This record gives sequence, structure tokens and C-alpha cells, in this order.
Amino acid sequence: MDRFMEIFTLLTGVIYIVLEIRQKNFMWVVGVVTSIAAIYTFMCQHLYASVAVNAYYFCISFWGLYQWRRDAGKLAVMSGNGDMQGRLEATAAEAAEEKESHGGDRIHLNRLGWKTVLGCAVFFIAGLVLLRLLLVWLGDPMSGLDAAVAVLSAVATYMLSRSYIEQWLLWIVADIMSTALCFSQGLYWMTSLYAMYTIAAVYGYIHWKRNGVYVS
Repeated sequence: MDRFMEIFTLLTGVIYIVLEIRQKNFMWVVGVVTSIAAIYTFMCQHLYASVAVNAYYFCISFWGLYQWRRDAGKLAVMSGNGDMQGRLEATAAEAAEEKESHGGDRIHLNRLGWKTVLGCAVFFIAGLVLLRLLLVWLGDPMSGLDAAVAVLSAVATYMLSRSYIEQWLLWIVADIMSTALCFSQGLYWMTSLYAMYTIAAVYGYIHWKRNGVYVS
């Protein structure tokens, strides 16, 4: 059963990252299923911070779906009426050419402000210290790395829900650490998943950079 759930998490995780790169709302639904499977897998290994962060993924998926639907609506208004940055309304031919150049994907983005950066930094530092102390008390075999991955992933998921392109940079770091964490615990299917996540995060950043349109 443990191996089955690990492989299941791998498969749903691959679907999740593809949908994330293309910014499809169904990603959040897949994320709920993936989170449940990952919670079971990490609980069996007593990696409690990874259990907690996947429980957080489960909860934030509902809020993230709401945010993405709202931002997609803004993007649709901008496409039909001209965007807020002063672009002229495109003709039908120009719109078709733009869609083709973007590979059919237009990514809605929000600008990352300094207040958000400061808040995320404070949360990461405080969360890392407190969570590591808790994990040491719980007997987590990889308390430092497990805590760092959990808190960094929590910040990155929040930034993902708000469509900040910078979230990909955090995921690259978090996925590299997750790859090392899973490998050290003999979770080789999960190691493969996070290695693929790392590569996908690099591509995701490039894709969002190329196709992104700021809605706020």
C-alpha cells in the first residue's frame, strides 16, 4: 500500500505540474488529490513537516482556485477591452497572431510588492525556527531540511495562488531540497517526482515570463 501511494503521488504530481505551468484551474483539484496521497506517504516515514505542508496545500487549494478564477476574469476583460497599461484594442487578426505566439497560453500575473516580500521573509524565518524545534521534539530524522522545505513550500504555494512569477524561483530551491530529503529516506519514486518538479519549475518560470500578462 505504501509503495502504491508513493507511485500514485508521483503520477498525480506530474499532472499537477503540467497544469501549473499552463495555469489551468483544474490544477487545484488535482492538488487536493495529490495532497491526500502525499500526506499518507510522508506520515508513514514520520516526516511530520511534510505532512503538515501537504495539509496546508489541501486547504489553500480552494482559495487558490478562487484567486485564479478571479484573475482569469480580469485577463479576459483586458483582452476584450484593452488592458490597463494602455494597449490599444487588438484586431481579430492581431489577437490570433498573439495567441499563436504564446502557444495558446496567456498567463495572468500579479506584481510582487515589497510588503509581500517582507511578510513572506518574516514568516519563513519565524516558521523555520519554530517548526524545527517542534520537529526535533517529535523525533523527525531530518528536522532541519524537513522544516526548511515545509516553510519554503508554504510561502511558494501562497505566491502561486496569487500568480506571482517569483514563486517559481522558490519552487526551484524547495524542489532541490525535497529531492535530497526523499532520497535520504529511500523514497525513490518521490525523489523522481521532485527531480522532475525542479526541471519543470525552471521551464515554468521561462514559460510564465514569456507568456505572462500583468492584471494588477
